[in-house]
Amino acid sequence: MKVLAVLALVAAAAPFLRAAGQGEEGAGPLPFAVGAAPAGCDVAQGEWVRDDDARPLYQEWECPYIQPQLTCQAHGRPDKAYQSWRWQPRGCSLPSFNATLMLEMLRGKRMLFVGDSLNRGQYVSLLCLLHRAIPDGAKSFETVDSLSIFRARDYDATIEFYWAPMLAESNSDDAVVHSADDRLIRGAPMDRHSSFWKGADVLVFNSYLWWVAGDKIQILRGADNDPSKDIVEMKSEEAYRLVLYQVVRWLERNVDAKKSRVFFVTASPTHTEGKAWGDKAEGANCYGQTSPISDGSSYRGSTSREMLRVTEEVLATSRVPVGLVNITRLSEYRRDAHTQTYKKQWVEPTAEQRADPRSYADCTHWCLPGVPDTWNELLYWKLFFPSNDQVL
Repeated sequence: MKVLAVLALVAAAAPFLRAAGQGEEGAGPLPFAVGAAPAGCDVAQGEWVRDDDARPLYQEWECPYIQPQLTCQAHGRPDKAYQSWRWQPRGCSLPSFNATLMLEMLRGKRMLFVGDSLNRGQYVSLLCLLHRAIPDGAKSFETVDSLSIFRARDYDATIEFYWAPMLAESNSDDAVVHSADDRLIRGAPMDRHSSFWKGADVLVFNSYLWWVAGDKIQILRGADNDPSKDIVEMKSEEAYRLVLYQVVRWLERNVDAKKSRVFFVTASPTHTEGKAWGDKAEGANCYGQTSPISDGSSYRGSTSREMLRVTEEVLATSRVPVGLVNITRLSEYRRDAHTQTYKKQWVEPTAEQRADPRSYADCTHWCLPGVPDTWNELLYWKLFFPSNDQVL
């Protein structure tokens, strides 16, 4: 019955497909579109609304895919309010996430997330949103090196994550052992990574956090067997632009816009300095925060506007449409939703750190359920209900 209802929804949406975002040169509706976004709706503008009836969309304990670095309740977080906020855009509402519809639309398809640990958090969030719609014996999950694969057998569909924090090949490509220090990327084509991307019907990229770990980045020029290769240093923004152009060129050579969709998730913000929201206490950060920032007009986050500008400029040049999933501003309000100290610690905190938990609080990653669920609601919106302007 659920499948019939979904098919009925898709059929009912058919008259609206002409209004949905068009492919290149008006070649017809974008793949996977079942309707169009309301005109003039900017989902990046809005407010967080407490909704204890509809949130959370799943429970932490019932989703087996959440890494221990994101299970805040299991690691002693005393409050749960961070799970209960819903993003309400101004002038419109996000469509309700329908797991069965998404699985049906992905039937026989491959969806791939590519990026860093924040992108992996969004990937895991999506698995949590979908897995209850699939019987236990009809799904599986495995990770081999940099690639994680979730299979929905009844739909002949896979949803995957590929670890490539800088998109280009780098000295941080080990999915388990890696560090943002002494970053080194290869300036040559990203053939080793992109070989895993080929054939995906939906691609979801992100890359930001590792680029802002320092002002400069080292670039290895030439191939491994090139005796003339050398290492040069470049400003992070310039290197980021270079790599994004490589991604765009790869998309134009390898992605058929009539069959596949591509998205890029914007920067996930950090909340490492309380002074950004007016907390003048020494060492104040996200630790102990239990509510969103209510007055965004005076908030000045740490997200690099230059990096955001580079992202928009480069992706706008792509002949393959790239949907920009704008998570940055709405996530900047959520100082309360990070994992803080309530996570698996790879290194046991020292006595001095335990005396001041702010000193080792993680103000970068997000608890699940939580903010990444909203990112997936935005992705769901742009995948199935695109606007005419795809690069937003």
